[in-house]
Amino acid sequence: SRKISNLIADDRISAVTVTASTVAGSKVGESAGRYIKKCVMELGGNDPFIVLDDANVKLAAEIGVKSRLLNCGQSCIAAKRFIVTKKVHDHFVQLFKENMLHLKMGDPMNEETQIGPMSREDLAVKLERQVERSIRAGAKVMMGGSRPSHLEGAFFHPTLLTNVQPGMPVFDEEVFGPVASVIQVENTQEAIDMANKTEYGLSASLWTVDIERATRLSRQIHSGSVFINEMPSSDPRLPFGGIKKSGYG
Repeated sequence: SRKISNLIADDRISAVTVTASTVAGSKVGESAGRYIKKCVMELGGNDPFIVLDDANVKLAAEIGVKSRLLNCGQSCIAAKRFIVTKKVHDHFVQLFKENMLHLKMGDPMNEETQIGPMSREDLAVKLERQVERSIRAGAKVMMGGSRPSHLEGAFFHPTLLTNVQPGMPVFDEEVFGPVASVIQVENTQEAIDMANKTEYGLSASLWTVDIERATRLSRQIHSGSVFINEMPSSDPRLPFGGIKKSGYG
């Protein structure tokens, strides 16, 4: 922390940009403000993936798995909370599970491997605790939910949880690993309300065939960016950052 502060204080430094956790970003922002340096922070996220009644459910499930499991789920803009309307909920969960089941977990140096280990053992332990606490609070395990005993390293089974509600760790906290949380809602307005029920606001994905409607709804989602019928991603042609505790700049 002191080394970073000393670096930012150097007169040769005119601006600071950081991709990190919210805690780390707060420390960097504190130093940048002290020395009047411009700052861009891209921090944690709890990104909603909203699937409405008229969505292409098959494509949403396929892209949703890809977005959630990118880099073993360790991506700041990966989809994390899958908010699905009641009409298409069961169909979406079924297709999502089928897509997850086909993935091969193992040695990341093997070209056939699709899911490797997490980056550190302590992160895998933290993820396991988040899942266990959520299950005790009422979340249902559709697949996964634990660590594999046959693999050495920071592995975690690709996990699909349903019946997720506010107050559970997998709803309230950033889940940085291969765990997908599905939240069932009655209608579009409840979906938007659930999406915004978080201290983060990095990115979001909204699925509906009505693009005009999606454009209107995107302005109600508290997020740095909203992708329509696509997974969140970065593009050098577009601004990239969040609001609330996901950062600024």
